[in-house]
Amino acid sequence: MTEPAAPASPAPMPSTSLFLFAILYGGMVCIAGVLGNKQVAIGPLAVEAGIFAFLLLVVISSAVAELHGQAMANRLVRIGFVPLIVSLLLSLIVWSLPPAPDMDPAYRDAFQLMMGQTWRIWLGGIIAYGTSQTLNVTLFSWLKGSKGGAAGEGHRGLWLRAGIASILSQIVDTLLFVTIAFYGVFPIGELIAGQMLAKVTLSALLVPALIYILVGLARRLDARPMDIR
Repeated sequence: MTEPAAPASPAPMPSTSLFLFAILYGGMVCIAGVLGNKQVAIGPLAVEAGIFAFLLLVVISSAVAELHGQAMANRLVRIGFVPLIVSLLLSLIVWSLPPAPDMDPAYRDAFQLMMGQTWRIWLGGIIAYGTSQTLNVTLFSWLKGSKGGAAGEGHRGLWLRAGIASILSQIVDTLLFVTIAFYGVFPIGELIAGQMLAKVTLSALLVPALIYILVGLARRLDARPMDIR
């Protein structure tokens, strides 16, 4: 006589913060390129507006590395390629389709101009995203490990680790994107220097505060079990 099968173990409940961060991360990946079509002035600095979405990507991946470990943060970065590439392909498809006859010509021409980027810009964005985000997670996790901490164990020096990783990854992002997208088209030295200064400054000012906000929010969300009904 066979013994009855043991009841299956209940599936572990997903982390509320990780679920929220993944959704937010995917959205920021998609919107960063659109926002980057506008340059904004912040005091003496001129920077592509996409930097604000990109800084959120940096902060989110750092928060995930802090709370869930480097492997999970790297997985988030890799999965981010999916919405990035899908959004690029959809943009190209919509750009190539004929506009409706009654569409406002001003909106039509603005959209075609904004979304009609060259293949070098698309390629530069993809390569810069993957490289800089992976570098950010690697540096952040290495700095955390050098302090003797593990995932989720305290947050000593969190602002400093996040700031250093963000600044260095932004430098690499600027070098890769501008070189791939514009090298040979026009002199890129001044563009690299200006964008690098702006991104480093914003990273130093915004990232340390944002990382504490996200990590604190995540800890509050994860303190309550997630209801998936």
